[in-house]
Amino acid sequence: MSVSLLENQHCPITGGSKGLGRALCVAFAKAGAKIAFTYSRNDEAARDTIRELEAISDAPLMFKGDVADSQSTDRIFQDLEKTWGRLDVLVNNAAVNQVLPVALMAESDWDHVMDTNVKGAFLFARGALKCMLRQKRGHILNIGSFGAERVVEAPVHYAASKAALRGLTDSLAAEVGRYGIAVNYLAPGLLDQGMGKRLPDHRVNDYVSQCALRRVGGVAEVAQFAAWMVSSENTFMTGSKVVVDGGL
Repeated sequence: MSVSLLENQHCPITGGSKGLGRALCVAFAKAGAKIAFTYSRNDEAARDTIRELEAISDAPLMFKGDVADSQSTDRIFQDLEKTWGRLDVLVNNAAVNQVLPVALMAESDWDHVMDTNVKGAFLFARGALKCMLRQKRGHILNIGSFGAERVVEAPVHYAASKAALRGLTDSLAAEVGRYGIAVNYLAPGLLDQGMGKRLPDHRVNDYVSQCALRRVGGVAEVAQFAAWMVSSENTFMTGSKVVVDGGL
């Protein structure tokens, strides 16, 4: 990847302490971006992300909190504007999942997944747009899931949240395109971190057997593609859904 692909771009990434989120932070930093990331609980994982990023470029900005908390989100964007004065790219990556059948799902389980995966993306998009609209440029990338795009065995509330995120992408792209702001949706397949490491072997094997490339994806390769998606090399894409699942 070109080290200048995202040179001097200011990029907050939600859920950046581990898995795909950390890979996104690393790939964007290697491409020249200035990074801020959020995380919710795991302080040690967040420190690991910082150490990895400091070995590449400037120290990132780090924010701990719930992406679905509007007061916390407002403070984050106030701090970003004070520190950076501009905002070029937002990646809505933070997400939670639970492997629960609907019959055993509490209302609070549904609310937690929908709040994090959908409300959190809305709040961060709203915060970023206050800056992007003034600039008349920017890019918002929403990270979806193959679980909302293919007929696979995925928890209902998780699949519903990612489908809602796809709808948010469509509508938001239509609303803000006139201001030079792009909004796109990237849906990775099963990856070598996150859910891909927590699933039992037989579930992973089922995926691999149905996948044209006969393997799970790597978080690094998905993150590198995401960096291109939000770069100035990608100038005529908005409201698009890109599925990167190895040919499921």
